[in-house]
Amino acid sequence: MKKVLFILSFIFALTAYSQEATTYYLIRHAEKTRTDSTNKDPFLSFKGYKRADHWKEIFKTVKFDAVYSTNYNRTKETAQPTAAANNVPILLYDPSEMYSESFKYNTKGKNVLIVGHSNTTPLFVNKILGKDVYPLIEDTNNSNLYIVTVIDDKASAVVLNIEYNQNSN
Repeated sequence: MKKVLFILSFIFALTAYSQEATTYYLIRHAEKTRTDSTNKDPFLSFKGYKRADHWKEIFKTVKFDAVYSTNYNRTKETAQPTAAANNVPILLYDPSEMYSESFKYNTKGKNVLIVGHSNTTPLFVNKILGKDVYPLIEDTNNSNLYIVTVIDDKASAVVLNIEYNQNSN
């Protein structure tokens, strides 16, 4: 955990140096309930709620200017603790229009959390990078944190795997 906080603090300090730096933190929603396979909009499971709180702790050294989510219960519930901790509303985005010109304009120079899905989060990262770097993630992977920094229209990214052990709390 200390290593993750150090990396996040370092990235934040680096991006704070340049007013034109934009940093996107992209995660997949936390664990959802799987009791009804026909439900297309499930809520988070107990473990998912705990992971959402864990993300808030992971991000405690980052001051988010905006938090974006798709319009699904599981993504909004994952975003909620971090949005509340930063006193910002959850803004909705359409995954079919990822990284549009208006999105770029509205987020330029900001620290932004984006909560998506296993089939949209890596695609969003790739859109920002302008090339296919990251493959789709497994439906059971709720641990990836993609950090993408854009400075003077040049983007770079790193992916971290932030495991959550519910028994450690």
